[in-house]
Amino acid sequence: MPVSDDEHIGHRIATLRKRAGLTQRGLAQRIPYSYSLLRHVESGHKKASPQFVAAVARALCVDAATLAGHAEHPLRPDRVAALVRPIREALDLYDLPTDPREAGASPSDLIAAADALCRDVREARLYQAAASLPGLLTDLTASCHERPSTELWRAMASACRSAHDVTTKFGRYDLAVIALDRMGWAAEHAGDPLLSAIRQYKRALSYRGRDAEHRIGLRMVAFGHNLLEQADRGTEALAVAGQLHLGAAVIAARAGDRSAVEEHLTQAAETAARTGEVGAVHWLSFGPANVGAHEVFARLELREFDDALAAARAIRPPCDWAASRRAALLVDVARAELETGRAEASLASLLKARRLAPQQTRFHPRVRETVRGLLHLRRRSPDTLTRLASWVGM
Repeated sequence: MPVSDDEHIGHRIATLRKRAGLTQRGLAQRIPYSYSLLRHVESGHKKASPQFVAAVARALCVDAATLAGHAEHPLRPDRVAALVRPIREALDLYDLPTDPREAGASPSDLIAAADALCRDVREARLYQAAASLPGLLTDLTASCHERPSTELWRAMASACRSAHDVTTKFGRYDLAVIALDRMGWAAEHAGDPLLSAIRQYKRALSYRGRDAEHRIGLRMVAFGHNLLEQADRGTEALAVAGQLHLGAAVIAARAGDRSAVEEHLTQAAETAARTGEVGAVHWLSFGPANVGAHEVFARLELREFDDALAAARAIRPPCDWAASRRAALLVDVARAELETGRAEASLASLLKARRLAPQQTRFHPRVRETVRGLLHLRRRSPDTLTRLASWVGM
């Protein structure tokens, strides 16, 4: 029986071989082992001996640890660790007395900085956002304790939300949970039900599994709708309600619940028809285009790949649509194109996503999945795909 793990050593050998532009026979000619053995190792039908692994590693000019799966994940460089650690420390200051040595910026400057931070996140300038987060969080914490106001607490909640978004994109999910807790703390002090409901949307998306856990996420979405009953009726509350429906559609799609997906997408689309494109509600991107982007994602999860592409073609992005949103859609489109046999188009979509939002695209897990799929479609990989695979750490 073949090995079932998609990340078995043969799988890694095939990926690196194709990245090097070699066929199986071409690699076999460079190692003292037969083509037949290499073919069976790559397919998972035979185990690779340490001597075989060492020979392949020498031929491909990689470390044996990389082939064995023991190397450090390439998307966890020291630079990210150095950026994330101060964010964790700043988030941990929330209930401590103010340090008298901390400089006090004006409330208006802090509020403007929180908005600028959201703009950086939306434009996928992740390293820049991560670098500015610790100082802003520290200053906002001190100001909220010393001279609290609704506007400062809202800025604090916004900064914590940005901390969640940045750490999620870097794959630091434990820290993202802490950031959402702090967002809830600040939103409560601000007395802003819209922020509290947005937090429930973000919180719910962490429960996107295919088991019973997805019901927890749906309960969080429902609680978000309850919180909106405390808000003034109008476009802002409608936009947040629509975003909650999109979150529920994503959660239901991950659970394979087609009827729930259709229900929530329909409700979100009806809401978007009333609001139009909304970009000024706590930096949400709600509107018809975002409904379409979430439908693409949901169709992918349901393995309705042709429908995902049809939904993508129907999207008319607003001219001010965030680069992060455009790039994320392109990554989803690339996956749908791969699954429908459009390999060249899939690679082109990934390259567009890279140009739009390089930092976000490099860390996106679906990019790696799609690149891996493209590599395994070909006996030899074009230079553009080889370079892309190397860039994302494969």
